[in-house]
Amino acid sequence: MEFLVEFEIRVPDGTPVTEVEERTRAEAAAAEKLVEEGCLLRVWTRDTPSGATTVLGLYRADGRAELDRRLGALPLHAWMRTAVTSLGPHPNDPAQAPATALRGMTDELPAPRLTPVYRLDAELGDPLDVGEVSQGRRRIVPLTGGEFAGPELRGKLLPGASADWQIVLPDGTALGDIRYTLQTDSGALLYVRSQGVRHGSPEVLGRLARGDDVDAGEYVFRTSTQIETASRDLDWLNKGVFIGVAGRRRGGVIYETYLVA
Repeated sequence: MEFLVEFEIRVPDGTPVTEVEERTRAEAAAAEKLVEEGCLLRVWTRDTPSGATTVLGLYRADGRAELDRRLGALPLHAWMRTAVTSLGPHPNDPAQAPATALRGMTDELPAPRLTPVYRLDAELGDPLDVGEVSQGRRRIVPLTGGEFAGPELRGKLLPGASADWQIVLPDGTALGDIRYTLQTDSGALLYVRSQGVRHGSPEVLGRLARGDDVDAGEYVFRTSTQIETASRDLDWLNKGVFIGVAGRRRGGVIYETYLVA
């Protein structure tokens, strides 16, 4: 979803200049991070009749709750007055026309939809640090257990057949080759393989490397996923295209998997 947010900054009387400068610098850094994460799309200024200047920002978020959380984390939030307007698609949006014309298409393609399949809460064992190889630093992180549940599936993760064979780049970015085996409550086995990337600011990646609890909204952890099963009842999994959103927690990792329809 996209939102138009109008900001008016009111610095409390008596605030030291040094504090204003410090918060302003931190605000600029926070805005850069939102841009990198695809949350902040555009920024404008608008003159008001009183002669003051307000700021307009175009944001993208999964919903109002996520937008409020991100805005609430801004360094200047305590000094802000905000007005939020939810934006929806319009069939005559000219921004959609050029791409269609370039492809020579006369019919609109359906927009993709995401359907939740399951949420896996996996437990992690001690990582095996192989060391520096040609691609980066190789680490093997075993998935030692856990449970998953979704609208049509639930069960457990099987240890001994599950791990993340990851490469850590010099800047701390982790490239995941995540393979695990799930067993549903009815006994069906699912082989899951995800190719993922986890990246963020150096400060956030450093906290993750130390094992600190870090909010999943502070970094990006996404996967593309394939699922295989011999179960006839679950054969639709073999034909699906899946993506995932993941987040680290102390001693574990959470994977939320979605079907792209």
